[in-house]
Amino acid sequence: MTAPLLEAKGLVRRYVMRRGVFGRTVPVEAVAGVSLDLRVGETLGLVGESGCGKSTAGRLVLGLETPDEGSVRFDGAPMPEPGTDAWRKLRARMQLVFQDPLGALDRRITIGEQIAEPLVIHATPGDHAARVAELLTSVGLREEQASRYPHELSGGQRQRAVLARALATEPALIVADEPISALDVSIQAQVMNLLADIQARRGTALLFISHDLRVVRQVSHRVAVMYLGKIVEEGDPDGVLQEPAHPYAQALVSAIPAPGRQGKRIVLQGDPPSPADRPTGCAFHPRCAVAVAMCREVSPALKPRASDGRLVACHLVHGDAVSLKVAA
Repeated sequence: MTAPLLEAKGLVRRYVMRRGVFGRTVPVEAVAGVSLDLRVGETLGLVGESGCGKSTAGRLVLGLETPDEGSVRFDGAPMPEPGTDAWRKLRARMQLVFQDPLGALDRRITIGEQIAEPLVIHATPGDHAARVAELLTSVGLREEQASRYPHELSGGQRQRAVLARALATEPALIVADEPISALDVSIQAQVMNLLADIQARRGTALLFISHDLRVVRQVSHRVAVMYLGKIVEEGDPDGVLQEPAHPYAQALVSAIPAPGRQGKRIVLQGDPPSPADRPTGCAFHPRCAVAVAMCREVSPALKPRASDGRLVACHLVHGDAVSLKVAA
């Protein structure tokens, strides 16, 4: 097996939040020990509720934010310090596709100028105008649309323009943060097909961040489920999204409308805990219907399940709680 293009270990990212206007500041752990890897030409789908830390994890692996703990390696080398020459040079090989294409584009500058910006910033040799025309064609836009402004394009066309800009420097890795959530269903399919075509032609690795489990299953080689800053399950899409092992993943999958689905919808009680007031033990235990005493006291490790090697962070899945009871 080839070495990972991207390898992140034990990433932790904390912010400071003030409680009330004159209240004290408290640390908020948005990402609480995330490890992931990604190989050339592979897509890893990262899913979970809003606020679970998916987007922050994406920015950490790109080096847009510095982790408080943990490390990121890209193509076998440590991530350079942000703002250094080495970091700027590496940016050409790593790109981010934003959720809102209109917000990601400058409304005062033409599409062609914005697609050419990475070429100018990274001093890419060659005819930039010809390269912009080639990129527009590759994402299904017309050459003459280079002179258009963002508001003159449809939502799907704007997202294609954002993709063209991300592809300008031929990156090895693209982090796509909810790239289709703001688009109509028909346009979503077009953009997903475009991403799959780009990956097949260029061998680009893709970290696909989304809350749409059906889309994630369609495009991903592996799926990782996040809850409150941690990955709680990871494996192949069919396994994770057809027979999830972690109770939280089971609840997510049960919410997907599907004809002939066996079993009832699992409705989680209460809201996700605040990252500023993280529960002891397993972070999911306050909402878990099958939690036992050990879940409230000990945080489960993400480790392979004996039956198939799927990574799961749950005492009950691994039989830890039963082993503890027998030992006692």
